[in-house]
Amino acid sequence: MAEVLGALEQIQLKIKAGEFRIALEMVNTADESISSKPELLYMEAVCHRFLEEYDLALRALRRLKELLPENGRAYQEEGHVYRSLGKTQQAIVSFERATQHNPALEVSFRSQLELLDEKKQPQRFRRAREQLDRLLLLPKPLVAVIDLLAQEKILKAEQLCRQFMQKNPRNLEGMRLLAEIGLRFGVLEDAEYLLETVVEAAPTHTDARIDFIKVLRKKQNYGKALAQAKVLVDAEPESLRFKSVYAIECMQTGDFDGAVACFDEILSYLPKDPVTLISKGHALKTQGNLEGAISSYRKAIQAYPQCGEAFYSLANLKTYKFGETELSAMTALLSQADLSYMDRVYINFALGKAHEDRRNYTESFGYYKTGNLLKKTKSRYSAAKMSDELKAQKDICTKSFFLERPDFGHSAADPIFILGLPRAGSTLVEQILSSHSKIDGTMELPNILSLSQRLRRLESSEGVPGYPKILKKISSDEAEQFGKAFIDDTKIHRHGAPFFIDKMPNNFRHIGLIKLILPNAKVIDARRNPMDCCFSGFKQLFAEGQEFTYDLADVGQYYKDYIDLMNHWNTVLPGFVLRVSNEDVIDDLEFQVKRMLDFCDLPFEESCMNFNETRRNVRTPSSEQVRQPVNRDGQAKWEPFDEFLTPLKDTLGLLHSRKF
Repeated sequence: MAEVLGALEQIQLKIKAGEFRIALEMVNTADESISSKPELLYMEAVCHRFLEEYDLALRALRRLKELLPENGRAYQEEGHVYRSLGKTQQAIVSFERATQHNPALEVSFRSQLELLDEKKQPQRFRRAREQLDRLLLLPKPLVAVIDLLAQEKILKAEQLCRQFMQKNPRNLEGMRLLAEIGLRFGVLEDAEYLLETVVEAAPTHTDARIDFIKVLRKKQNYGKALAQAKVLVDAEPESLRFKSVYAIECMQTGDFDGAVACFDEILSYLPKDPVTLISKGHALKTQGNLEGAISSYRKAIQAYPQCGEAFYSLANLKTYKFGETELSAMTALLSQADLSYMDRVYINFALGKAHEDRRNYTESFGYYKTGNLLKKTKSRYSAAKMSDELKAQKDICTKSFFLERPDFGHSAADPIFILGLPRAGSTLVEQILSSHSKIDGTMELPNILSLSQRLRRLESSEGVPGYPKILKKISSDEAEQFGKAFIDDTKIHRHGAPFFIDKMPNNFRHIGLIKLILPNAKVIDARRNPMDCCFSGFKQLFAEGQEFTYDLADVGQYYKDYIDLMNHWNTVLPGFVLRVSNEDVIDDLEFQVKRMLDFCDLPFEESCMNFNETRRNVRTPSSEQVRQPVNRDGQAKWEPFDEFLTPLKDTLGLLHSRKF
C-alpha cells in the first residue's frame, strides 16, 4: 500500500510542476497492481486536458466513471474538458453533476457561476450561489467530512467528524453530518436524536429537518414525519420543494389523493418537472390508475429525454409494452457519455423488458446482465456472509429455545406475516387475503427488520454479542414490550379490520423473533418455482435492498439458504408457518383460498376469489398483475433464457428442477 501511495504522490508532484508528459508516462507505466486505480485514471485525464488531448481525457474519464459512477471529481474534470472545448452547456451540466455527487467541490460551484448567465438562467445561478455560500461558511474539517462521505470513505468521515465534535460539541452542522453517518451505518436512533436536537435548536435549518424526515420515514414513524413535513409547508406555503416533501410523506401514510393533489399544484407552476411527474406516476400506479401513471411517466420523458427512471417506471408496470420509437430512444441513450449512472441502470433494465416482450432473448439478457453488473459495482453484498447470518438463526433458535419460553410475547393475534423471497407471489397472496372483510392489506413493513437491527447492535453486560444471540437474553417482559410496540407502531397503516398483513419478504430470516414477541401471529411462506423466482428477481430493479439479486449465483445461493432456513423453522415450530405455492394457487384457487383462511381462523368470503376486483393501494412491482385474474403468464418465463442461466442452475443444484 505504501508503494501505491508513493507512486501516486510522485505523479501528483509532476502534475503540480507542470510536467504533464512525464506524469502521463508514469501513469502508463505504473505497476499493474495499481493500474486500475481510479486515482490514476483521474490523473491521466488531467494530464491529457493540460496537453489539450481532449478526446483522450474524456476517454479516461469514461473509464473512471465506469469504475466509480458517482465520482464527483470525475464530473468536475469533465466540466473542465468541455469548458476547454467551448461546450458551455455540457460543461455546466458536468459541474452540476459534480456538486450533486460531492457537495464539497468548491471549484465546481465557482465554475458554474462563471458559466451561467444570471439573467438568462436565474434559478440555476441562484441555486449554485446559495450552495457555494453555504459551503464557504462551514469549518474546513466539516468540508473534508462532506468530501469523504461523497467518496464513501465513511469510517474516515466518522473519525474526522467526531474529532471536530469533541472540540465543538454544539456545532449544528457537525451534528447533522454525524447523523448522516449514523444513517449510512443504519444507526437510526442516534441519527434521529441528533437531527431532532438540530431542528429544535435551529427551526429554520431546512436541510436538517428534511434529513430528520428521512430518518423518521426509515423508522416507519410516518405520522411524525408527516408532521415535520407540515412544519416546512406551514413555514413557507409557496415553497414547491416543501410541497414535494409533504406530498411524499402523504404517500407514506396512505393519503394518495392528498399526494396527487400536491403534485398537481407543483405541476401547475412547473409543468415539466420530471421528478414530480414521476412521483405522481408512482402515486397513480399505486391507486390502480394505469392510464394516468403512463401519461405522467411519458410527460417526464418528454420534459427530460434522458429520464431513465421514467422509462423504467413504464417497464415496471409489467403490463406496458414499449413502442419502436421508445425502444430506439432508449437504445440511443446508452451511447451518450453524459448519461448518469442511475439513468444508465434504469435504461438497461427497461431495455431488458422491452426486448423480452419482443422475444429477443439474447439482447434482453444482455441488458439485464449489464444493469445488474452496474448495481453490483456499488454493492457490498456477500453471499457467504448472508449464509453465515442465516445459519446463526438455526444455531440460536432451536426447538429447546422455544420450549423454554412458552409464555413469551404479546398476545395480539392481529398480524399476518406473508414472507419468502421477492417475486415469489406474495403480493398475490396479500391481495387475496386483503379482499377479506376482516383483513387490512398494508405494505412491506420494515418494523421487524428494524427491531433485528437494533438488537444486532446491542451487547449485554455478560458480553453476549448482538442479534441473534441476544435473543437468549431477552426477558418475558421485554418480549411482550417488543410485540406491543410492533402492534402500536403499525396502527397508522390499518383501516379498522381486526387483522392486518405485513408483507415484508425478508422477514423469513426473523421468524424466530416473530414467534418470540408475537406468538399468536400467523405466518405464510409464499413460495414459487426456484427458477421462475430467482430469474424474476434478477430481472427486477428493486428500489433498495435485495442486493443478492444482482448476480445469478448470489440469488441462487440466497434461495438455497432460504429453503434451508424455512425447513428449520418448520422443524422447530411445527404448524406456525403455512407454505403456499404460487403454482398451487394458480392450479386451484378456491382450495388454496379456503386453506389460507382456515389457517387464519377466518370464514370463507367470495370476495377473496374475486381479489382482482378489490380496489386498494398496492405498492409493489406486481401491482398491475394482481389486478388481473389468476393466470399462467408468469410461469416458465426463465426457459427462453436457459442458455444464459448456468450460474443460477449450478448454484441451485437439484433445487432448480424441483417444485415447492
